[in-house]
Amino acid sequence: MVTPDQPGLQQAGPNEQYAGPEGRVVPVVTRAGEESTDTTQSGDCVRVSGVSIAHTPATRIWFGQVSNKPGYRSVPHHHGEAETGGYVLSGHGRIYFGADCAAWLDMTQGDWVFVPPYMPHVEANMSTTDDLVWLTTRTPENIVVNLDEVPDDLLEGFRRA
Repeated sequence: MVTPDQPGLQQAGPNEQYAGPEGRVVPVVTRAGEESTDTTQSGDCVRVSGVSIAHTPATRIWFGQVSNKPGYRSVPHHHGEAETGGYVLSGHGRIYFGADCAAWLDMTQGDWVFVPPYMPHVEANMSTTDDLVWLTTRTPENIVVNLDEVPDDLLEGFRRA
């Protein structure tokens, strides 16, 4: 293991705000099983933080895994001022948006998605047998503002497991 005290690459710019208790600035690894589950949830949409202000020195990014069990969905919500990007690891998801969530886009493994700030939406797992899992990042943190519920029958094609 190379430590920051050894010769080699030097940081380029001020990073003092990221210094740990010993005063050094180093990368932070969140080990599997040590992620933060202290996140705002939206119904059956579960968010787990890998990089966040909750457990790393990060101040301008949230990065985590989001999942829905088969046939489950989030409640309507938006992410405030945050821009949100996602990458589908597995499953068949759908993002409903617009008036009464009448518009929608499907996502499957390998797809990327961008959700603009303040856009109300519902994230749904369209499968009744397989989990939907994706990675999500947003700035500046994991802002989640839950909105009034929308009945399942307004969400075209959605069905519960």
